[in-house]
Amino acid sequence: MNLTTSYMGMTLKNPIVPSASPLSGNIDNIHRMEDAGAAAVVMYSLFEEQIVHESHQLDHYLSYGTESFAESLSYFPDLASYNIGPDQYLNLLRKAKQSVGIPIIGSLNAASPRGWVDYARKIEQTGVDALELNVYFIPTNPDQTSEEVEQTYLEIVREVKKLVRIPVAVKLSPFFSSTPNMAKRLAAAGADALVLFNRFYQPDFNLETLEVVPNLVLSTSDELRLPLRWVAILHGRIPVEFAITTGIHNHADVLKGLMAGAKVTMMTSELLEKGIDRIAEILTALSEWMEAHEYQSVAQMQGSMCQMHVADPSAFERANYMKVLQSWNSEQVQKRGD
Repeated sequence: MNLTTSYMGMTLKNPIVPSASPLSGNIDNIHRMEDAGAAAVVMYSLFEEQIVHESHQLDHYLSYGTESFAESLSYFPDLASYNIGPDQYLNLLRKAKQSVGIPIIGSLNAASPRGWVDYARKIEQTGVDALELNVYFIPTNPDQTSEEVEQTYLEIVREVKKLVRIPVAVKLSPFFSSTPNMAKRLAAAGADALVLFNRFYQPDFNLETLEVVPNLVLSTSDELRLPLRWVAILHGRIPVEFAITTGIHNHADVLKGLMAGAKVTMMTSELLEKGIDRIAEILTALSEWMEAHEYQSVAQMQGSMCQMHVADPSAFERANYMKVLQSWNSEQVQKRGD
C-alpha cells in the first residue's frame, strides 16, 4: 500500500505523526519513533512563560488576581525546573534534526503576540522543517470581547509569518463562535495548516484539601468526533491543510481522519499508554485494512467523506442532532416495551 502523504510541503512516508508531548524531550525516544514508523515528530512545546521567565512581564502574569485568590501563585509550575530552558530547547531541536531522517516540527505554546515571537526565528535557525503554534489562551476577563480574542490569534500568526520562511501550522481551540470564519481568517493571515483541536486540560477540585489541582486525563477515541466533524466541514472550503489531533488511538481513527480530509493524524495519549512501538502496530493494521478494502493509496481516500463529497451533507449539521435524539428515544421506547 502507498501510505505516502504530504503536509505543509513535506512528503511524509505515512500519515502518523506523534504530537507534542514529553516523549519528544528525549533524543532516544525520537529515534524510537522513527524506527517504529513515525512520519514526522512534533517536538514538545516551548512555553511563552519560559521565554519571559526573567522579565517583569511574567511577574505580572503570576501576580494578576492574587489580591483575590491567595493561592493563585501555586497554580503555576516552577518554571526554572519545567522541562528545559529556551536555549536548551533550541539545542534539543538541533540534535533531533541532525539525529533522524524524518521531519522535525518545532512547537511554541503562546498566549500573546509579544516579543516571544522572535523565538520563532531562532527555532527556524535550528534547521527544523516546520513550526506549530499552539495558542493556549483561556479568556477570563468579562470585558474582553470575542473579536479581541480572535485578533490575538491572528496577530501571533502574522508576526510569526513575518519572521520565518518555514511552514507554520496553528493548533486551534474548538471554542470559537464561528470556527469556519476563524479558519478562513487564519489562512488569510498566513497559516499553512490548521491542527484541530487543542485539548485544554481542565482543573479539578480536591475536596479534602479544598484546592484547585491539575488533572491529566488522556484522550479516548470518542473525542475524535469533534475534530472529525470540523475537518470534514472545512476540507475543500478553506485554503489550508488540516491535521487531526485528539482521539487518534488506532488504525480506524487514522482512516476516519484521512477520509474527513486530514493530511496527517497526530497522537500522544496512545503512545503514553501503550508505548512508542504502538505506531508500527497501527501502520500494519492500516495497510491490512486498505488491502482488504482495495485502496491503493492514502491519497485515494483523503477527503472522500468530507461534507462536500458525502451523499447527505446535512449529517454534519443540525439535522444529525435531531436524528441522534430520535434514535435514542426510539431505542428507549423499544426497551421499555420489552
